[in-house]
Order: sequence, then structure tokens, then C-alpha cells
Amino acid sequence: MVFDYSARSVWLEDLDGDVQPGAGHALCADHANRLTPPLGWTLTDRRTLSRLFAPLSVA
Repeated sequence: MVFDYSARSVWLEDLDGDVQPGAGHALCADHANRLTPPLGWTLTDRRTLSRLFAPLSVA
């Protein structure tokens, strides 16, 4: 999770290797999925999701 106070923006990105100090906050998938930004802020999810199972299509 990375945020920009001046832009009132928070975004989620994929974890690629070790998290560098000052470069954001590492969140597990459960917490990232439940993240809600403060009122008046925008949340952008930039994660690439790889699903183990495709959603079922109902005929």
C-alpha cells in the first residue's frame, strides 16, 4: 500500500520481493482486499490478480 497525502490517494500494488523502508507498506491479500480509504480519498488497485479457478458462467 502506498499513499500520497497531498493528492488524497492510496493505491495497492503487487509485492515484488522485499519491501524497502519508506516505499510503502506490505499488506497480506486479506487485509488489502478489505482496505477502505478515508472519506474523500481515492483507492486505486494496481495489483495483478492470478486466480486459481475461473468464475462459473451460468447458462
